[in-house]
Amino acid sequence: MMDEDNYRNNGRAGDDPQAAFEQLRGEVALVRLAVEGLARARESIEIPDYQPTLANTEKILLALTQRVDVIAKSPAMKLTPETMGERVNASVASATGELHNLVNSTRSDMSEAARELRGLIGTTRARWQQDRWLFWIGLGGVVLGILLYALLAGLIARAMPDSWQLPERMATRALAEPTLWDAGTHLMQRASPASWEGIVAAANLARDNRETIEACGAAAAKAKKTVRCTIEVKPANNDR
Repeated sequence: MMDEDNYRNNGRAGDDPQAAFEQLRGEVALVRLAVEGLARARESIEIPDYQPTLANTEKILLALTQRVDVIAKSPAMKLTPETMGERVNASVASATGELHNLVNSTRSDMSEAARELRGLIGTTRARWQQDRWLFWIGLGGVVLGILLYALLAGLIARAMPDSWQLPERMATRALAEPTLWDAGTHLMQRASPASWEGIVAAANLARDNRETIEACGAAAAKAKKTVRCTIEVKPANNDR
């Protein structure tokens, strides 16, 4: 403040060079003080930072611009009553065409299914007839095989060696008898019951008089001639 007062007092110095120099120095000091005061005042003022706000505002404006562009380019913004009518007519025509194609496709599928069903019925009928023919052919083959076996089995069995006893074994198996002897007795009983009874009676007579018959046979062999023997005969009801 003293420099400012000196400057004001020296303003009246007149034409004195020293006074003028002092006045100039006072003015320079005054300017320096003013500049320092402005610097201190600027440092004390807090200036807000608007950079984040400006960045957010820019982002919002960019998003709004993009949405407006999308809406402007949307086909709905270009629709008019005429174009909407044309699109409705085109949609109806397309739906009608698809329905017509669907009906034709369904009709074709039904026709194809009917043909397949007729073919299946025909195939089933032909297969049934074929199975019936196969059954009769198989049955005829079985009958023919039995006849051929009946005609040729005996010839083949008799052609085999006698030691094999193939005919006798076949007869035993056919009569369901356990042994050849049982099969023979079975055949004799069926062939002639009376003769079979005579054979049984003779067998029983020989069994009951076995010792007498053996002694008589020995005597005949010793005498070398026929001899008489006495045997016992049991009643017919006690022959077994």
